[in-house]
Amino acid sequence: MKKILFIISLLYLASCKNSGNTDKSISEVAIEKPAFNQQDVLWGKELMEAKCYVCHGPDASEDAQIAPPMVAIKARYLMDSPTKEEFVDAIWNFVEKPSLEKGKMKGALKRFGVMPYQPYSEEDIRIISEYLFDYKIEEPSWFKEHWEQRHGSGNFEQQGKVLKEADALQKSAKQIGLEIAQSTQKVLGKNLMGKMQKEGSVAALKFCNERAYPLTDSMAIVHNAKIKRVSDKTRNPRNKANAQEMEHIAFFKDKIRANEVYEPIVMENGDKTHFYAPIVTNDMCLKCHGNPSKDIPSEVVSILNERYPEDAATGYSTNEVRGIWSITFQKEEP
Repeated sequence: MKKILFIISLLYLASCKNSGNTDKSISEVAIEKPAFNQQDVLWGKELMEAKCYVCHGPDASEDAQIAPPMVAIKARYLMDSPTKEEFVDAIWNFVEKPSLEKGKMKGALKRFGVMPYQPYSEEDIRIISEYLFDYKIEEPSWFKEHWEQRHGSGNFEQQGKVLKEADALQKSAKQIGLEIAQSTQKVLGKNLMGKMQKEGSVAALKFCNERAYPLTDSMAIVHNAKIKRVSDKTRNPRNKANAQEMEHIAFFKDKIRANEVYEPIVMENGDKTHFYAPIVTNDMCLKCHGNPSKDIPSEVVSILNERYPEDAATGYSTNEVRGIWSITFQKEEP
């Protein structure tokens, strides 16, 4: 059996030391995953929504996209790779190390640029690709007409089976926590990517400064949860991790540094569930959190020095723990 590494991006442990309360870890070890089956179908859907929908989701209007929707990627790759093995191999070949030369979607590459490199595991991407090949996924309302106009292939009909609601299992506390983190990251990431692409790093920094907290708070209301993004190296002092969160950050850092499999931390305390998962850097993060002398534009460095004279949130490389999601929500009744 293979062990699946799930990172959230932005996202995705161990029990904390907290004598005197009833906290207990219910997700401390890696999940053992069998060959592709119904569980993997659901896992593939979950991975796709967590890793891909931040940029490739089906919700954006045609004019507001920051990247092509997943259904467009599916349709284009099926043109050259009609078998499942070819399709899965082709997706991984690009995601492993994105480049203009390897890209198939020339129009999207011209409009959006090359996808930033992100340290996804091959196993995760293959499970996502298998799900994408086998099942129908959500399409933007405008996509069918868009595809038919540009490819002249008559009526577009997406390949794949329909995943029935009955196939979904009761959500675990880990899944609930992941969904809250993923949906919040999707809102933040989509807005940040849009600012970065259309207006540059300075506008993206301004967005983080002015809009990140209000958007996070709005998602907390939607999910009836307390949502925090905390770090051991802060830019805004409000994001400073507490002692317990520091332990979890150290745990994630050790696991990712050693390239070891891990799970989000899920802990129960009375009627509350506490969820923790890492926020891991990618190429785009380095525009504001990388090395000031080579990664961060000089105008951004100047603004950071002015607004955050005690800034400690720089010096990162890709695939490092920038901080963690710290989420608290009501414990689900069995």
